[in-house]
Amino acid sequence: MSASPQKTIGLIGGMSWESTLVYYQLLNRGVRDRLGALHSASIVLVSLDFAQIEALQMRGDWDSATQILVDTAQRLERAGAQCVLICTNTMHKMADAVQAAISIPLLHIADATATALKVNGVQRPLLLGTRFTMEQTFYRGRLIDRYGFDVMTPDEAGRATVHDVIYDELCAGVISDSSREQYRSIIESAVTYGADSVILGCTEIGLLIQQHDVSVPVIDTTTAHVEAAVVFALAE
Repeated sequence: MSASPQKTIGLIGGMSWESTLVYYQLLNRGVRDRLGALHSASIVLVSLDFAQIEALQMRGDWDSATQILVDTAQRLERAGAQCVLICTNTMHKMADAVQAAISIPLLHIADATATALKVNGVQRPLLLGTRFTMEQTFYRGRLIDRYGFDVMTPDEAGRATVHDVIYDELCAGVISDSSREQYRSIIESAVTYGADSVILGCTEIGLLIQQHDVSVPVIDTTTAHVEAAVVFALAE
């Protein structure tokens, strides 16, 4: 039997499983589209219990959350993964600690997003995500400091709306037309203040907002992350 033409992708999923399902589908489609026939992605997946992670987030117990992700990444490496993806934007808060604990590369979702922003030729994106992603610097700061993007975020009321819809609806698989309209209003308001694109900076937002919903380029971080993983897996 010939050697596999691809590397094995390790996924830290379940945060929430709604978007992990999308990762799995897109990774397999991406490999099939490139290799053809009956090819699919070589994947090792550990799907965490998001209720446990969400409780730690809300308590601000990031140390315990970090240890869970470190342990999970090490499990993936032992299982044969040749790279690791954290299938959520928010938990990239501990990406550096995870990378330090393993000997295989962690493919950072903000780096993949930066590549997609460059491809679209935009400079001033509106970042939507959880409060942690929008308000803290681990993600937004990486886009600003490493890549020079002028990242905007919604106002306080807008951030609250975006965050609540993620946790109360999208992570539970609830897709609401009224929430879609609220998101569209937040995005179009930002466009009037100079936003030239929108980052769907939570891996569930792509379940709600797509390109045809808004007037500026949409950067879906799930799609961008998957593209980076497929390129890595199929590189010579």
